Parts: sequence; C-alpha cells; structure tokens
Amino acid sequence: MTLATATNEHLANISNTLVYSSMAVYTLAFFAYIAEWIFGSRSKVARTAAALTAGTGAAAPAVTVKSAGGTAVLERPQVVTRSAAGARDVPDGPGAHGGDEQGDLYGRIAVSLTVVAWAVETAGVVARALSVQRAPWGNMYEFSVTFSTVAVTVYLAFLLARKDIRWLGLPLVTTVLLDLGLAVTVLYTASDQLVPALHSYWLYIHVSTAILCGAIFYVGAVGTLLYLFKDSYENKLAGGGRPGSFATSVMERLPSSASLDKFSYRVNAAVFPLWTFTIIAGAIWAGDAWGRYWGWDPKETWAFITWVAYACYLHARATAGWKGRKAAYIALIAFACFLFNYYGVNIFVSGKHSYAGV
Repeated sequence: MTLATATNEHLANISNTLVYSSMAVYTLAFFAYIAEWIFGSRSKVARTAAALTAGTGAAAPAVTVKSAGGTAVLERPQVVTRSAAGARDVPDGPGAHGGDEQGDLYGRIAVSLTVVAWAVETAGVVARALSVQRAPWGNMYEFSVTFSTVAVTVYLAFLLARKDIRWLGLPLVTTVLLDLGLAVTVLYTASDQLVPALHSYWLYIHVSTAILCGAIFYVGAVGTLLYLFKDSYENKLAGGGRPGSFATSVMERLPSSASLDKFSYRVNAAVFPLWTFTIIAGAIWAGDAWGRYWGWDPKETWAFITWVAYACYLHARATAGWKGRKAAYIALIAFACFLFNYYGVNIFVSGKHSYAGV
C-alpha cells in the first residue's frame, strides 16, 4: 500500500466519522426543535388563539360587560378570516415557540446545534472529496450527504437573511436524519475513482446545480405541504368549524396560508431557471461524453418530466381558477418527480447514468 493510498483511506475514515458525528448533533437539534414546539403549545399565545378560534362559530357566547351597576350585553366580535372573496386576512402566527420564552430558548438552541451539525457534516463532505481527489458527488451516497448539507445551508441562509422560517427547522432536521440514515446504511459506497465519462469539469457544474436545485425544491415542497394543512384549517374556521386542540395549537403558530403559499411560489419560481440550466448543462456534458446531447435515457427523461411539472405549476399559479390548492398539488407532484428521478431511477432503472453504482 502506497502512502497516497493510505492517506486517502484515512481521509475516507475521517469523513465517515464526521458524518456519523453530524447525525448525533442533528439528533440533539431534533429534540431541541421538539422542545420548542412543546413549550410553545403551552404558551399564552397558543391558549389565547385557542380561545379565540373556539368562539368563532355561530353559537359563540356573547361577551358580558358590567358598568355602573347595570349590565350590557355585547356580541362577541367575529374573527375575520377573509378580506374578500377568495382572499384571507389572517395574520401570521408567532412561530413554533408561540411567544413562550422557554420555547424560544429551545428554538435558539436548536438552531445553534443545527449550525454545529452542518459544520461537522460539511467537514465530512470536504474530507470525502480529499480522499478521492474529485467532487464528492460521484455516487448516491456522496450525493445524499452533499444534498442534506446543501439543504441545511439553504435553511441557514434564510435565517441569516432574517427570514422568519424557524418553523422549517423540525421537518428539515427530521428529513436530514432520514436521508443520512439511508445514506450510511443502504447507499454507502466506498470511496473510489470515477469512470472516464465522468472526468469532466461538467461534473462540478451539472451535478452541483442539480443538488442545489433539489435542496431548494425541498424547501418549497415543505412550504407547500404546510400551506395545504393551514389552508384546510382556515377553511374550517371560515365555515364555522372547530378544529381540535392539537391542530389549533400547531396551525395558529404557523404563518398564514397566504404567506406559506407566497413563500413556496417564490422559492420554486426562483430556482426554476437554475433547474433549466441544469438540464441544458447535462445535455452539453452528454454531448461531450457520449456523442449525443439527448437520448431519452431514464435519467434525462425524468429530469425533463420534472421540468415540465414545475413549468405547469408556475403556469397554474398565473392562471385564474388554478391558484391555491390545485397549484399546490401540482408542486408536490413535481417534487415527487424529482425524488423519483433521484431514488427510483438510480435504484430500479438501468441506463447510462447507472455507471456510478449506488
């Protein structure tokens, strides 16, 4: 064994250790986010919201006010949930902490732990790259680890830009733990060199943009899913219904459905041009590597299907009658196409993109 080989194996072992270490810290962050939501559910804000929403129905009791020995009975003011037909006038919730100081403390601890885990995982990705002396996304294991790192990077970048999206922390860390768990158990591949077709600067351009697009699409998909839940909750309130205490506690702390819808749309719309560039870059790389720009390989086909699905979503958002829930369903279908292109095609379908193994 040469010195260079021994060094590369040592770096690969360091990378594995760092990835496992990041999983341990992400787990601590997961429990901290859970604590934030738990303490937030007991906050005064959450209890007040529950009291208000419980009294929005037609049978809501009247408010009794005593004054100068007399009694005046006033009607309970109705909570406004719609400002106009098809539009709501609902304020954003206070966040997962619900206005509770202890909940907010756990939330800030969770973000700090997320930063530490992200730094450790990033070091693991760098160590993997040094061990193979190439871009660290030559197989599904490397792609998964890098993908989760970039997803957390996007989340932290939003927080750094002072965007109030800490509500994303719990679903994000949960997904990252599942992604890393699958990577180290099912998808793990020992570090190795790539086939000649992958030795190109397009590896850095095409795959890196695909990873970034996937991470941002994921953030948009979480926002879309929460929008559907919050929209159903607001519809129930508008119809005089009384959601359960758990649903009330969670939903009242989230942004309004209008804010979640706007957030998801802006995220997906912003990254769509980059996804277009990713497909074009892949076609150029295919022309260099295989002598043809497009051959309807399964990976190419599903990348194009994903592009069409997101294009349909953006078109639906601009079309009367398709805004709101219908467009949101299309967005989730588009993200499902992206996931199938990554997992399903790589694992179950053979094609020219199968040379890297899992």
